Amino acid sequence: MNRAHRPPPVTRDAIVDAAIRVLDRDGPRPSMDAIAAEAGITKPRLYRQFTDKGDLYAAIGTRFADTAFTATGTDLTLLLQPPREAIAAALGDYAAHILTHPNVFRFLAQAQTGSARDGAVWQYDLGSTVADRFAKKAHKVADSIPLATDGIEYLARAIVGAMIALTDLWLTESTPSPAEFVERVGELVWGMIGAFLRGRGVEADPEVPIFVTLAALNRDHEE
Repeated sequence: MNRAHRPPPVTRDAIVDAAIRVLDRDGPRPSMDAIAAEAGITKPRLYRQFTDKGDLYAAIGTRFADTAFTATGTDLTLLLQPPREAIAAALGDYAAHILTHPNVFRFLAQAQTGSARDGAVWQYDLGSTVADRFAKKAHKVADSIPLATDGIEYLARAIVGAMIALTDLWLTESTPSPAEFVERVGELVWGMIGAFLRGRGVEADPEVPIFVTLAALNRDHEE
């Protein structure tokens, strides 16, 4: 084929975009044929960018985590705003994104398991992937206070696990309401964060920024 007439290369990002469109249109069980067709390429060309389904699924999961689960703001958001306000804002942004791509969530929340070309078994675990991100952010916040971080991975896994399970339940409603999701899940998330802080001697008020609570606690210890 003449070099001038070769089709332009299709990037990994473009294929992920195509996969998300297929999920939005066809539901949470897409075929690789449909994804390739949506991207305007053949399956062999798709597999030049992704080694197997697991590689593609991981890329979709990364994209999803980069958008739906980054609504927590900067590392200092939870410290500088009243916790209830910060959690509500984060969950509101998350719920809005979920309603834009509900089938992407359903696709990733299911246990995606299969065999790679070399015979190895792959599995994509949305909960652990996102919990690892939350734990890293939580460590940064705790280190900036400072606050003991032992057990913070358990907290991150608990929060993310609850959010995923409750999102799945929420999406079964005939008309999922973001406000209802924020109200119900927000209380549970704060309950877990509050319990974690109490275990470290901090009695936090969800209506008062955590840095104010900690400043008052430090003053009491100094007096």
